[in-house]
Amino acid sequence: MEIKNKNIWIINQYAGSSNHGMTFRSYFLAKEFIKRHRVTIFSASFSHVMSNPPSVSKTYTEENINDVEYLWLKVPVYKQSKSLSRLISMFIFLYRLFFLNVKKRDTPDVIIVSSTSPLPIWKAYFWAKRFNAKLIFEVRDIWPLSIMELGGFKKTNPFVVLLQITENFAYKVSDYVVSVLPKAFEHMKHHGLDLPRFKYIPNGIEIKTMIKTDEVNKDVFKIGYAGTLGIANALKYLIHAAHLIKEINIEIHLLGNGPEKETLMEIVKDKNISNVYFHDAVPKNKVGIFLSKMDALFIGWHFSKIYRFGISANKLFDYLASAKPIIHSVDAGNDPVLEAKAGISVKPENPKEIADAILKLYKMPESKRNELGQNGRVYVEKYHSYEQLAKQYEYLFN
Repeated sequence: MEIKNKNIWIINQYAGSSNHGMTFRSYFLAKEFIKRHRVTIFSASFSHVMSNPPSVSKTYTEENINDVEYLWLKVPVYKQSKSLSRLISMFIFLYRLFFLNVKKRDTPDVIIVSSTSPLPIWKAYFWAKRFNAKLIFEVRDIWPLSIMELGGFKKTNPFVVLLQITENFAYKVSDYVVSVLPKAFEHMKHHGLDLPRFKYIPNGIEIKTMIKTDEVNKDVFKIGYAGTLGIANALKYLIHAAHLIKEINIEIHLLGNGPEKETLMEIVKDKNISNVYFHDAVPKNKVGIFLSKMDALFIGWHFSKIYRFGISANKLFDYLASAKPIIHSVDAGNDPVLEAKAGISVKPENPKEIADAILKLYKMPESKRNELGQNGRVYVEKYHSYEQLAKQYEYLFN
């Protein structure tokens, strides 16, 4: 019988799966970890980014998903990402953790707490002390800085104050702090973290999940976007760019759901934009089919100081793996599209520059577009496969 080396607990309120939808980082890392270790993911029964939340009737529900063990902690359903209900969900998840009976579970060797919500670090710290486990705090979004700079929360807001205390505590007690943002230490060093405990492990992709199709319509040039239709994705600028080139044989296709979908559809309707099409979200393993039907792909960001620490959007690595050229509307501390030589980068919030980039790719020889796409594929296989990222994590376990 194969002996598993470590017992790993991953605490991530927003951990998705191949069955339930976004987000996927914890799931794909766990799939790599289980080749050599035992893994349990502690997650919430609902989040606003899930496309198919798990069916739970009890306070704690166990589920095995492709050999990854999940423990769903029951939380209320809420409608809006920016709402009191979501805030209540965070506290209920923490409450459930505190009253979770783990006596019958194998004791952990490693505990990973993955934000967005950093609050579970409080319980994870006690477990790490109790079981003499290594504690790793994974930062995907820098809270509370993100909600102050992107959401307009004030420094004196009681929730922000609590989050700041939590962030400082996490940096103090964790054996390692892992960030998907390459320059996050520039922020963290001012909140108690020393450089030897900081590790940059970016987001990634399970390359083999990308399903493709050869069904491509050569009569029209298609720009695609796949992901959440939210405020942070700055899609209104892409729609305004589409309006600037509506007389040309170019279509914009948006795949996904999210809080901004109705607003974006209203813009299209009000401006009578005929070259923008909306598609409902599909399972993760079918996103590749959509991407492969496109001639180029778009990802955009707002102007924000928060991006000075870098970006690491999951969809960007899906794009790179699809071997399609990318239009990247960004101003950040890093630019994977530029680094990979996989497309065209332009300023954010600028429909004219986005439209010009679309036209540049439209007029570009297909061989050159293919070269850009292949550059991206090679880059993501070399630096962002979950197999490689899991190995970087395992180095910290020991």
